[in-house]
Amino acid sequence: MSAAGAPATENGEPARGPMPPSGLLDVLGVASVVLDTEGRIVLWSPQAEELFGYTAQEALGQYAARLMVHERHIQLVGKLFADVMRTGESWAGGFPIRRKDGSTRLVEFRNMRLLDDQGDVYALGLAADQSTVRRLEQDVALSERMVKQSPIGYAVLDTELRFVSVNPALEKINGVPAAEHVGRTLREVLPMLDSTSVEAGARRVLDTGVPVIDARLVGRTPANPDEDHTWANSLYRLEDAMGNVLGVAVSVFDITEQHRASVEAEAARRRLAVIADASARIGTTLELERTACELADVAVPELADVAAVDLLDAVVEGRQSTLGPSEAAVIRALAVRPADGTEAVRAADPPGRIARYAPDRLVTECVRTGEAVLVRHVKDEDLPRIARSPEAAVLLGRAGLHSYLAVPLIARGEVLGALDLKRTRNPAPFDEDDVLLARELAARAAVQIDNARWYQNARNTALTLQRSLLPSHPPVTTGLEVASRYQPAGATSEVGGDWFDVIPLEGGKTALVVGDVMGSGISAAATMGRLRTATTTLAALDLDPARLLEHLDKTTSALDHSIATCVYAVHDPHLRQCRIANAGHLPPARVRPGHPPELLDLPTGVPLGVGGVEFSTVTVDFAPGDELVFYTDGLVETRRHSLDERLAFLLSLLDDPARPLEETCDLLLRTLHHPDNHDDVALLIARAQELR
Repeated sequence: MSAAGAPATENGEPARGPMPPSGLLDVLGVASVVLDTEGRIVLWSPQAEELFGYTAQEALGQYAARLMVHERHIQLVGKLFADVMRTGESWAGGFPIRRKDGSTRLVEFRNMRLLDDQGDVYALGLAADQSTVRRLEQDVALSERMVKQSPIGYAVLDTELRFVSVNPALEKINGVPAAEHVGRTLREVLPMLDSTSVEAGARRVLDTGVPVIDARLVGRTPANPDEDHTWANSLYRLEDAMGNVLGVAVSVFDITEQHRASVEAEAARRRLAVIADASARIGTTLELERTACELADVAVPELADVAAVDLLDAVVEGRQSTLGPSEAAVIRALAVRPADGTEAVRAADPPGRIARYAPDRLVTECVRTGEAVLVRHVKDEDLPRIARSPEAAVLLGRAGLHSYLAVPLIARGEVLGALDLKRTRNPAPFDEDDVLLARELAARAAVQIDNARWYQNARNTALTLQRSLLPSHPPVTTGLEVASRYQPAGATSEVGGDWFDVIPLEGGKTALVVGDVMGSGISAAATMGRLRTATTTLAALDLDPARLLEHLDKTTSALDHSIATCVYAVHDPHLRQCRIANAGHLPPARVRPGHPPELLDLPTGVPLGVGGVEFSTVTVDFAPGDELVFYTDGLVETRRHSLDERLAFLLSLLDDPARPLEETCDLLLRTLHHPDNHDDVALLIARAQELR
């Protein structure tokens, strides 16, 4: 290691000329003494003054044995001195000395004979405190043992960043013998590593003295040339006691397993983040194409470079589709991301196109079996089974497709289509973790796509309706007694746009609906039928009342500029509550035993079809015995009275909570509906009952 600080010429030979001191002798405090042939002191160093306690004036000319050695050893020392002077052979040993102050100290001696140019003989004595020597020896032995036996790799680089020494652990890590390290640089010993950052860090450490701690390095060495490893490298500047820079000490610790665990933990965190993002971003509407685009947007670039969402055409049309082993898949493309026109994107089916995929294609296998299809490393022979056509296979090859994954979209046990994923830029191939993430995304999105599909089918059906009839009798529901009436305007043969509905929901809940389409005649009846159908379909999705009205608002906006009012309520008998949202309709009345009848204080909202305004949901208590009265404006409006008067009259008629509901319906119609009112009437009364 001492060679680390020695300057060298361009040819590698040691440089001639003065070099800075190492400071090691200062650490030892070596004392120098020169004796003549009689054993008298002729030279006395400052370190001798410190070690023995005598000044030069006190020591010079004195017999060294009497001054420097304990009296018990004078005879032995005298003999040893005579032997050195006679034979010229050096002697070394340790003796106790008595200092000037009377204290005793163990000292290591080195004695040798000197000859000057006149032929005169002298003796040189070197002495150092034995405890200091022993401590230094122990430190060196400890350091050497620790370095040699440590599982951490250690190396010393000189100021030219060439290896001076390496320990056995680093030999094993690098797979290169220690002798082949010495005198060579890192890039010469380990050419497979990107050593630029390590050497740059070592230069900074040499220049500044600031260590580099646990810098990560990823690469391969001859010890394992086929697999990447990760190491934590630390660099420290080496200096001697005088502050001279000797080189750089390097410690290397293999943290491959820890790094892999960290990478796996980060991948798990990323998967959770993607799933959370998907939950928030997929299914914001009940539009089929929009939902498919939202799924593709989540998949790129977190999971793939190119994502396509494809549905079986039969599924889009509302039919079930099962494929036999030899059947082709007729697929309709709904979304492709990114929309940047690259070769990989141009190879995919554009949204809206219907394509026939042969039985041997991988996407056909995916939708036929309902299982994920993974090609971790795509080869040229795989491209025809991935692409829709030979031309598309050429595009994928040019785009650099190297990994492919398709996962089925399955909802309610039915395969709807597939999520098709490709990697061209991301160098990592799809792995099993990616398959799990893709399956989770597909499973969540498939439910939303299925909801959108059924909603779209219901909406399309509603657009073709010519007429819709109201239910003749409300269904039996959990925790509710229901009575209803519908009276056409003017004559029984005239059909208007008022409607009501009672829709049983999962969990014993019930949806209660009353609405009024502006206008009359066939057009109003057709619109009413469409809205009622859409409401029934949406109610099955168990949406929040305000959310349901938002979808109804969009449906109404698309129905030839129709306008309608509506109140939608969901009764939960277990919570004894109703959640109600209002779209520009008259407020329901609530009747509770022991309380005066009241009109519910609900945000009025805007009518359906206006658009651009959010609806609100209000929760009201609805205990057994309570009644809710829903009605359309045809029941209370007249040309001669204000609406407030008519609503007050309505509340006055609801004075008996125990009156049978059928009687209450008849009473309200008989009393409130004015003969000259040419508007139809829908009336729905619900009374909460105890659960059995």
